[in-house]
Amino acid sequence: MKDSKKRTKILIYLIMCIGAVVMIVPFIWMILTAFKTPTEATSLNPFVFFPRKWKLDAFIDAWSKMDFIKLYLNTILMIVGRVICAVVTATMAGYAFGRLNFKGKNFAFSLVLFQMMVPPQIFIIPQYLIVNKLGLLNTTFSLVFPGLVSAFGTFLLRQSFKSLPKDLEEAARLDGCNIGQTFLHIMMPLAKSNMVALGIFTAIFAYKDLMWPLVANTEQSSMPLSSALAKLQGQFQANYPQLMAAALISCILIVVIYLIFQRQFIEGIATSGGKL
Repeated sequence: MKDSKKRTKILIYLIMCIGAVVMIVPFIWMILTAFKTPTEATSLNPFVFFPRKWKLDAFIDAWSKMDFIKLYLNTILMIVGRVICAVVTATMAGYAFGRLNFKGKNFAFSLVLFQMMVPPQIFIIPQYLIVNKLGLLNTTFSLVFPGLVSAFGTFLLRQSFKSLPKDLEEAARLDGCNIGQTFLHIMMPLAKSNMVALGIFTAIFAYKDLMWPLVANTEQSSMPLSSALAKLQGQFQANYPQLMAAALISCILIVVIYLIFQRQFIEGIATSGGKL
């Protein structure tokens, strides 16, 4: 029995190690390519893994071609705006769907679930038309606009509020609290971990968003990091060391965010039971 458990544990560790290698190797390849010459980066020789001479030319060229300070600022504003809007709207909507009774609640919530099942690319055209009519293309608002509400966040917070005992609301009403006070002072603090998890998911999804910024923000001064990196690649050829260097510089932002909010990140993922 013990031998069987030991073999199972070894197998699990082996699978996890293989998975870790699969995820880490592309990142290591990106770092090494950033220090190579264009000839080495496109070499068909599979044994050219390390650069013959470690050069910083790709980093210098990438920094001179791209205004990273402005790109970082645009990306931070986009992430902060989407996180705040998604958490606020999803928390209020989740509480309404989870704890309140009103006409059409089930139908409205079914529309939220339906939105989760539809590919987000379908909403790009109507979202673009709305932002264009408002005259807000190539602005920070256009970057934040798709994240004003979150169907996933509404579902997540609805489940969180629904799992709380009814005795809490009844005790709050006996103490003279109205719906707003019950929500703000009793229920919302108990859903804090799920709100943190939603904020983490929203921040990561916003950082990785590529299609919408390419459509709505075509000017270099209003682009986030993701779309600026896509513009760096040419139509017929690409300078891979320069592209990898720019991608490596872009990773600094999300790494710093993770290091600052590491504890909240782990707690939020563990509490929500979610995965990226």
